[in-house]
Amino acid sequence: MNGRSPSAKTRVVVLGGGTAGWMSAAGIAQLLPGMATVTLVESEDVGIVGVGEATLPHIRAFVERLGIDEAEFMKATHATYKLGIEFRDFGKIGESYIHPFGSFGEEVAGVGFHHYWLEMQRQGKADRLGAYSLAVAAAEANRFAPPAQDTSLASTYGYAYQFDATLFGPFMREFGIAHGVDRVEGLVTSVNRDAETGDVTALQLKDGRLIEGDLFIDCSGFRSLLLGQELDVEWEDWTHWLPCDRAAAMPCTHRTHDIRPYTIATAMPAGWRWQIPLQHRMGNGYVFSSAFLDEDIACEAIRNAAEGDPLADPRILRFRPGRRSRSWSHNVIGVGLASGFLEPLESTSIYLAQMAITYLIEMFPETGGIDEKDREEFNRLVDMEYDRVRDFLILHYHATERDDSPFWDHVRTMTVPDSLADKMELWKRTGRIEKYSDGLFYDASWIAVYIGQGFMPDRHDARTGQVDPDRVGSALDSLKEAIASEVAAMPGHVEYLERETGRLAQPA
Repeated sequence: MNGRSPSAKTRVVVLGGGTAGWMSAAGIAQLLPGMATVTLVESEDVGIVGVGEATLPHIRAFVERLGIDEAEFMKATHATYKLGIEFRDFGKIGESYIHPFGSFGEEVAGVGFHHYWLEMQRQGKADRLGAYSLAVAAAEANRFAPPAQDTSLASTYGYAYQFDATLFGPFMREFGIAHGVDRVEGLVTSVNRDAETGDVTALQLKDGRLIEGDLFIDCSGFRSLLLGQELDVEWEDWTHWLPCDRAAAMPCTHRTHDIRPYTIATAMPAGWRWQIPLQHRMGNGYVFSSAFLDEDIACEAIRNAAEGDPLADPRILRFRPGRRSRSWSHNVIGVGLASGFLEPLESTSIYLAQMAITYLIEMFPETGGIDEKDREEFNRLVDMEYDRVRDFLILHYHATERDDSPFWDHVRTMTVPDSLADKMELWKRTGRIEKYSDGLFYDASWIAVYIGQGFMPDRHDARTGQVDPDRVGSALDSLKEAIASEVAAMPGHVEYLERETGRLAQPA
């Protein structure tokens, strides 16, 4: 960028299409039109990882910020609504819970709702925790309505989407091109760099074309052609904490016309399997550890466990959990798989790409050059996001009583990161959640997993013992009744998709 006119636009080159590439290109083109030109280089010869994608509520803010019509987006990607994730057999075989996109009750006099629930549960006067969540109740009833935009009970939950990732990339491609992204079809054969600074200056394509730029975004997937291969940024391998390194993915038809507004994750002997209900099919897959299970056996296991008729043979995806030690090096920024990968247990893949794009837009460099402070802060924030998601995922494996297979023996007894060990000790000793203002997964998420998997605290806030238990019990009953009333007024999930929005695609 040095030496160019301050009034000139920054030439951004995105390497790689797919979800991360087109989200990056479209986001910059739409939100920074006066500051940047965007060229995206992709090759039809290079496939994408895409299978059925489940997301987190943050994707709604991204779609809305770009000015994308939700109905149009959902119809194009065969999307369904998602109120949370149900986890089956993680704490014990036969037990399940839903991690909702919403709260459990509400704080009273500065004391979190879960403390009152723990006290009433100790006295045998409380229902299961999920009974006090509107998102859980609606999910279990297969009902959906958008949350209210006020402070009522109907505002205490959010929602995300479940969509076909092979359709999301093309949708974002069309949107990006319509908003000024220049798409170049070509295969990169070499990378030109400045001899003095080490910055990337251009991508050499197989057909001889040279794509020059000031800022390069590496969305080349696991290959990480720029950040990993060219700049040799170290990969931090987290397999010792998250041993799953394979997935056997297989789409199926829907077994019934009813479509769940939530994702299901079911623990398996060497990992877990997903069920992601889209409009036109059911996404299925077995995420497993190759150290504990053979690929052929995993494929057979998902064939036997999947609901509906297979639409294709199982496809093996191979990956390594971890992240680059820096996601922004020189003038190259890794987004998506080029930056890091964490298994889709909590549907965080698209969030992590979206998060990096958001931080980049906030710290977008001027044409005069990259400020090292911006680069350092970007890397700090991205590292923090990955590390916190990592800890949350490890919790699902480590907080278990399962001892029925070598895999579960390993994850139950392994040493976890100090950051997670501290969080778990704080919860165990006090029933409190570590507070932080940035990042993903706040109190309700951690509480859902801790309690859902039977990792109960030794004590909770003593102030709950000073309140008349009859009053608390009455309040809990009233909350359940109010939730039941709200859910009863909601249309069914399919009905909402079909009758009220016209977003239902024809099934496969």
